[in-house]
Amino acid sequence: MSNSVIPRVAPTISRNPRGAANPGRRRLSAGARSVYLASLFLSTLFLPLHAAEFRAGAARVDITPPPDAALPMSGYASRTQGFKAIHDHIYVRAIVLDDGTTQAALVTWELIFAPDAVWADLSPRIASEAGIRPENLLLSAVHDHGAPSLSLAESAPKTAAYTRSVEDAAVEAVRRAKSQLQPARFGIGTGTAYVNANRRERTPDRGLWLGFNEEGPSDKTVTVLRFDDLSGKPIAFWINYPVHAVVMGPDNFQITGDLAGATSRFVERHYLGEDRPRSDAGSRLRLRPEERSTGDGPVAVWTSGAAGDQNPVSMTTGEDFTMVDALGKILGEAAVRTAESIHTAAASRIRGAQQVVTCPGRRVEPGPTPRTEYTFTDTGPVNIRLGLLMIDNVALAGVSGEVFTLIAQRLKRESPFTHTVMVTHANGASGYIPNDGAFDPVSYEVTASRLKPGCAEGAIVNGFLDLMGR
Repeated sequence: MSNSVIPRVAPTISRNPRGAANPGRRRLSAGARSVYLASLFLSTLFLPLHAAEFRAGAARVDITPPPDAALPMSGYASRTQGFKAIHDHIYVRAIVLDDGTTQAALVTWELIFAPDAVWADLSPRIASEAGIRPENLLLSAVHDHGAPSLSLAESAPKTAAYTRSVEDAAVEAVRRAKSQLQPARFGIGTGTAYVNANRRERTPDRGLWLGFNEEGPSDKTVTVLRFDDLSGKPIAFWINYPVHAVVMGPDNFQITGDLAGATSRFVERHYLGEDRPRSDAGSRLRLRPEERSTGDGPVAVWTSGAAGDQNPVSMTTGEDFTMVDALGKILGEAAVRTAESIHTAAASRIRGAQQVVTCPGRRVEPGPTPRTEYTFTDTGPVNIRLGLLMIDNVALAGVSGEVFTLIAQRLKRESPFTHTVMVTHANGASGYIPNDGAFDPVSYEVTASRLKPGCAEGAIVNGFLDLMGR
C-alpha cells in the first residue's frame, strides 16, 4: 500500500435557507463558549411567566413485511435470496415534542439505513402531512442487518413498494405521536454498558480487518432522554448507544430488530411490569407503582451512536437468537438504570438546524479483500448531512453516515454543551466516515468508505459547532 501523504482538503458547506454561510467560523473559543452559556442561563431566568407548556407524545408502528414477501435483506452481500421467516417484529418509533412555538420529531426505524432518496421523499411529506419542518426532524435507522433493504428504484418493484409502506408508517407514527401530545417533563442521563468493542483488529495474515480489538477506542456510554407526564409516568425514552446491530450474521434469514429491537422491547416491557427482575438486581430495576404503564406503555426509541468501528462483544452464526436476547437484556437494564437516575423538569425551548457539508470522494479498485495493497480512484464529492436538534442545552447531533468513535468524542470535547449526543444513520446515508487518523493503514471500513481522508472529521465537528453557535 502506498504511504504517500494526502493533503488535507476543506469541505464545501451548504446551509439551510434560514442560515447565512460563515466560512470564517470553525469553532467557538473558550471565551465565546463561556459567554454563550452564560447568556443561555440568564435567558432561562427571565422567561415570561406565560411561557407555553412543554409537551411530548410518542407512538410506534409495525413495519414487519408480510411473512411470504421474501424481500431481500440488507447488510450482507452473501445473502442473495429473500428472508424466509419472521423472528420478531420490527417498528418505526416516533417522539414528537412541542415547546409552544416549535414542534420537532425524533423518528427511528429498525432498518439498516435512511437512504438519501428516502429522506428527500419523506421529509417534505412529514412537513406537509404532520407539520414537522425538515430541520426539526431527526430521522434515523438503527442499522439493523436483519431487516429488508430500502430503495425507491423502479428496477426493484417489491423493495420499492415496501419502502413506500415504510414511509407511510413513518408519517403515521409522527401523526399518532402528535395526537398524543400532553404536558411533559424532560431529563437526560448517562450510564455504562459493556456491550460493544472496537472491531478493527490487526493480525499477521489479514492486516487491519474486522475482528475484536479490546484496546481500540470504544465508548461505553448509554445515553437516555426521558419524557414523563406530569404524574411521573414515562411517555417515552430515547436511548443512544454506539454499536452495530449485527449480533445475527449473514447466515440468518429471519426478520429481526436484532440488538436494537431487543433493547427497545425490554425497556417497553419493563415499564409495563412484564419483566421479573431478581430482588438483588438493584433498586433501579424495581418498578415504582407510579411508573407502571397501562395500554401500549411507553415508547423506547433506540438510536445508534458513533458505531462505525464498533461491534457487539459477542455475535452468533446460524439462527440462534439467544445472544440477541441476552445482550438486549444487558443493554436494556443499563438503559432502565440510567432512566431511573434522571431528574425530569419542564423544557423551555426546541431548536433545529441543518446543513450539508461536501467532501472529496474516492473508491477502492476492485479485488480480493483483505489484501496487502490497495489502489484508490478519485470519484465525485460526497455529501454529509448534519442535523442538530436542541432541547434546551441538550444537543442531538445527527450525521448521515457510519461515524467512527473518535469523531464523536472530539465533538463532545469541543461542544459548548455538557450533553452532546451523536446520532448516526440520520437524515440520509453517506457510508463509512472514519476519523482522519483511521485511513492509514487501510481497514475494511476504509475500503468501504466513499471519502478521501482529511476532510470529513473536521467538516462534521466544525459544522456542528457552527450550528450550535447560531
